[in-house]
Amino acid sequence: MTTSAALAVAALSAPTAAQAAAARSTGPAASASALDVVAKMQPGWNLGNSFEAIGADETAWGNPRVTRAFFRRLKAQGFKSIRIPVTWGQHEGPAPDYTLDPVFLARLKQVVDWALADGFYVLINMHGDAWQWVPAMPTRHDEVLAQYTATWRQVAAAFRDEPRRLLFESINEPFFNSSSGDEQNAVLIDELNTTFHSVVRASGGRNADRLLVLPTLGDTPDQPKIDTLLATFAALDDPNLVASIHYYSFWPFSVNLAGYTTFNAATQQDLTDTFDLLHRSFVAKGIPVVVGEYGLLGWDSGPGTVEEGESLKYFEYLGHYARYRGLTTMLWDNGSRFNRRTMQWNDPGLYAQIRSSWTERSGTASTDQLFVPRGETPTDATITLNLNGTRLKRIDVGTRHLVRGVDYTVSGSTLTIAAATIGRLTASQEYGTNAVLSLRFTDGVPWAVNVITYDKPVLTSATGTTASLVIPTAFNGDKLATMEAVYADGSPAGPQSWTTYKQFNVAFTVDYTADTITLPTAFFNEVDDGAPVTLTLHFWSGAILTYTVTRSGAAVTGTSA
Repeated sequence: MTTSAALAVAALSAPTAAQAAAARSTGPAASASALDVVAKMQPGWNLGNSFEAIGADETAWGNPRVTRAFFRRLKAQGFKSIRIPVTWGQHEGPAPDYTLDPVFLARLKQVVDWALADGFYVLINMHGDAWQWVPAMPTRHDEVLAQYTATWRQVAAAFRDEPRRLLFESINEPFFNSSSGDEQNAVLIDELNTTFHSVVRASGGRNADRLLVLPTLGDTPDQPKIDTLLATFAALDDPNLVASIHYYSFWPFSVNLAGYTTFNAATQQDLTDTFDLLHRSFVAKGIPVVVGEYGLLGWDSGPGTVEEGESLKYFEYLGHYARYRGLTTMLWDNGSRFNRRTMQWNDPGLYAQIRSSWTERSGTASTDQLFVPRGETPTDATITLNLNGTRLKRIDVGTRHLVRGVDYTVSGSTLTIAAATIGRLTASQEYGTNAVLSLRFTDGVPWAVNVITYDKPVLTSATGTTASLVIPTAFNGDKLATMEAVYADGSPAGPQSWTTYKQFNVAFTVDYTADTITLPTAFFNEVDDGAPVTLTLHFWSGAILTYTVTRSGAAVTGTSA
């Protein structure tokens, strides 16, 4: 029954108090369509690195034990659903029963019940098992399928009476080792998904029409893998199925590789193409889609991998386009986004942009950094606005409003900051951010532009080993965007040998507090002995510096140009 039909029925026959209480306890009515239920799950969040952690318990990967208070605080952030990744195999006994540890199961059920009681939709899955023992299915087919079946049979039985707001997901990002190729992979992922479906449905109770989430191979959103999943859906002929994929943006942008330092047209097109494909393949056919994980892969590499403003533009657009295409999104959080100890966001600006995107668009700009050369007379500075259907209302610096027509002008999408205003804002001439312009639009969250005083950075010659070359660097207020590495003939040097641009926080790291750029072992592992390598360092101000690195056995010398 659609939502509108349900409302019409309710208008004719109001429920009794007992019926209303029952409805509250069981969640959405069994007749609610899968599309309706999944739409109510937007937005979602992942309890990552807790119950899928490999170790003694949910604290093994550094997160604290989950508490009821934490869920209540998370609820206040606006989330409607929680995905709880679970690794089951480490809590199971030997074949053939693979008996689940009752203590672990009881603890997980406690956490699930807390979340359900607080009004969340909850999704539990099979997570770490997907890279531990399930990949062996091509060579250990019967053993893997037996454990998979036994695991889901126990999980389904344990949760069979939970309300329909609890969803099951068959497996996370499945892949197979030593398979014969795409055709066998398609057969195996179909076998896992159909086995999961049959086991859960046979367990009875509320599992009879519980929403079941099925992934593509690898949770990858490409056409062949989607076609395989669609064939599974058609064969199962079950209206209570949900498609799952993951999205971490255009890969080079997501990890800052190959020169993709900005949320440019190619990166945006990757997102729109992917979400269009999901809408066309599933949503338009009445099949809901959960983007079970989204974020940036660079988060795992270290801070600063993707520049802050470029990250914000990505998340603003992702939230907007997911709404447009009817997709439910679940933010991946391994504990680094919403701090589970302080119950505060580690990056409040990021959260504000994500939350705003759930309901409206925000204005952004071509940059969030305005670099002003130290000791020089400032000139007018222009910034291109991405209005996204909004209008610029005003610009604040702290509690003071800048004067339109005096401090700045706007012509179409071009914002011009007056030279005199820039001079006043950078009067201290201290390296780094001297002031922050807060661009206030008619809708959404403000856009911050850091007004930065800088000099051209200076690199110093150094010596080190293939374990680490630390390059003393006077950043002078500037920041590094990316780095190229080439041999004398212009061919790429170092890792990622298909591109001259190296991966941020993998092939090189930056420490602005210590004033260093470090080339780690990962870089030198793929550098030819005795062949000089020219590094070209691109800074956000537009400054470009070169530096020569030569490896001789385990010894390394670095020479500044």
